[in-house]
Amino acid sequence: MVDPGGEGGYDTDEAVPPTCPVMRTADLVGDRWTLLILRDAFTGTRRFSQFQRSLGIAKNILSNRLTRLVAAGVLRTEPGADGTSYRAYALTDKGLELFDLIVALRQWGERHAIEPGTSYRPLIDTRTGEPLAPITCVRPDGTPLRHAETRLGDPRPMAAR
Repeated sequence: MVDPGGEGGYDTDEAVPPTCPVMRTADLVGDRWTLLILRDAFTGTRRFSQFQRSLGIAKNILSNRLTRLVAAGVLRTEPGADGTSYRAYALTDKGLELFDLIVALRQWGERHAIEPGTSYRPLIDTRTGEPLAPITCVRPDGTPLRHAETRLGDPRPMAAR
């Protein structure tokens, strides 16, 4: 993976391998519509019509993205709560693990993609009533970990899930 800043962290002369976890994740959830579907799923959207209304997305594109997320085990379908034949979408445990990613994207956008003075809806901690603290990578002892303090390790097999 190329180190975009040349400041350390990644080897700069290696190509991105097809087993790169960033590339595999981006292939699954990295397009605009999929990220917005996940954002809405985390805020409680469950039905096809709700996703479509919220996103203004074409039905065929929404159907494709939802099908891919279900096939990947990120979402599951279940009977609608109203007892009709409608199906609802819910995040699986695997999907719930994407929460930190969605929060990190949201927080980056709050800092860099929204103009000062623009109104937006922050994500609130229901226990404290305050916006979430910034997500930061930390070492096991709690000290912050920065990009320049990382490197790619030697190849190793994925552990069983």
